[in-house]
Amino acid sequence: MTVTAYTLAVLLDLFVVFIGARFLFRPGPAAAGYGVPADPHGDASAYLAIKGLRDGTLGLLGLALLAFAGATAEAWFMLAVAVVPLGDTLIVLRHGGTRAVAFGIHFATAVVVLVSAALLFAV
Repeated sequence: MTVTAYTLAVLLDLFVVFIGARFLFRPGPAAAGYGVPADPHGDASAYLAIKGLRDGTLGLLGLALLAFAGATAEAWFMLAVAVVPLGDTLIVLRHGGTRAVAFGIHFATAVVVLVSAALLFAV
């Protein structure tokens, strides 16, 4: 179970770094994939960059916690950071996104992050 817990945590952290980079370097497609399309050259460009920076930083923080503080610290981090995809679910629903994206991407991500936290607490 230890290998599974660490592997899932690393994959989730790297995925969030990837999402952050995508919002920084390809904001239009990233916003569309998020579920609420935005014009990357319009008023939303600063907010897309902020999201990219936020996500990239959270992913790097998760990797640092796992590497230097251990599984329990990473588990608490995952538990706390699960609020982000839960909030993203509500944002997509409130701003005209589809239920499929809201629940199929964001809510499902929150569930996987909570599973990761549970696995890390168990090791």
